[in-house]
Amino acid sequence: MLAISFIAAISLLTATPALAQVPKPAPAQSKPILLLGGTLHVGNGTVISDAAVAFDKGRITYAGAQSGFSQDRGAYEVVDVKGQEIYPGLILPNTTIGLTEVDAIRATVDEAEVGTLNPNVRSLIAYNTDSDIIPTVRTNGVLLAQVTPRGGMLSGQSSVVQLDAWNWQDAVVRADEGLHLNWPAMVLRLNPAEDASVTEKRELARQAQLRDLEQLLGEAAAYRAQPAGRRENLRLSSLGGLFDGSKTLFVHVDYGKEIVESVRFAKRLGVKNVAVVGARDAWMMLDFLKQNDIAVVVSRIHALPRRPEDDYDLPYKLPFLLQQAGVRFCLDYQGDQEVPGSRNLAFIAGTAAGHGLTKEQALTAVTLTPARILGLDKDYGSLETGKSATLVVSSGDLLDMRTNNVTHAYIDGRAFSRENKQTYLRDKFRSRYDLK
Repeated sequence: MLAISFIAAISLLTATPALAQVPKPAPAQSKPILLLGGTLHVGNGTVISDAAVAFDKGRITYAGAQSGFSQDRGAYEVVDVKGQEIYPGLILPNTTIGLTEVDAIRATVDEAEVGTLNPNVRSLIAYNTDSDIIPTVRTNGVLLAQVTPRGGMLSGQSSVVQLDAWNWQDAVVRADEGLHLNWPAMVLRLNPAEDASVTEKRELARQAQLRDLEQLLGEAAAYRAQPAGRRENLRLSSLGGLFDGSKTLFVHVDYGKEIVESVRFAKRLGVKNVAVVGARDAWMMLDFLKQNDIAVVVSRIHALPRRPEDDYDLPYKLPFLLQQAGVRFCLDYQGDQEVPGSRNLAFIAGTAAGHGLTKEQALTAVTLTPARILGLDKDYGSLETGKSATLVVSSGDLLDMRTNNVTHAYIDGRAFSRENKQTYLRDKFRSRYDLK
């Protein structure tokens, strides 16, 4: 009986189609490629019809009108994309992709560390390139992601990865580029029946948290000023980049007064680069954000307003209000099923385009602007000569869920597989019912 069971198990394993597995990462680009005839969306607001995009060894050598391309086309592998749209690869900030697989299975969730202040925690080394979710996300045009830790008050360090790699070492684009702070919520006595002493205790606990945070940042600044050869302290050295601008402090905060409080707190302690994440009340603080040059990572566009008196479409039009005020911003995907749902990043941008932004402004909010906020714009975020050939081609509007259909995709010039478990199941049942 045992032998029969073993044979049955082996048969079941060998019968599993290879296409249902995570695809093998693509090899490095081996020959020059030329995309011809499509409409080029550069990512900076420029649109070029009947365009040509050439790239070799992972770098763009030409991006512009086809009429201006004078090189020998015979030296290229020519891909006809006439009638299609060419876009930079989308960049997904503030995500736990690769850290969380199945929310209900604790063993597959590695997004948070024990404790309150964990600046030395690195999300990068926990990033799982074999996640089944990653191929489903990049098939929809998302090619880079900021892998972000959660939990505690100072969660740790995020890193930017590209989504086609054998391991985290191969995936990394920019390591440990930011630290993430969950700002302690202000204590509000919303329930008149609540005893005043309870409110006071909660406020005292909050003030204690802020004192601990201030002490840690103060120690980190003092540690950084010590001469070379000092004894290594990982907690303090991990914070050093905040004071020279090499790292950004991402403050996760929504309430308007808390936005002002957190930014002033960070600036007072010498933090050079501050960005706010979530920021659902950012529309109240537009002048403050502009004056302090604070970048905003906008979360939860697909949400209800926070207050009964708010405009019904306030979450949808928040990007437009930021754009009008001249505040730097980008879009992330937050909501139910955060990780698998992040494939809808393009449609989040599409929603913003339907509520004030132009299509190209919305595209910039998921390409060039996040690249600038994350310090990647020298290589990513727009399709310009000398930059990485990280791009997608869609037969329709990438930001419209009705027409989005990625036909070609490249990361650093590598044409990776666009297959995943969902495309496998689609093809399986189409063949079962003779669907085209």
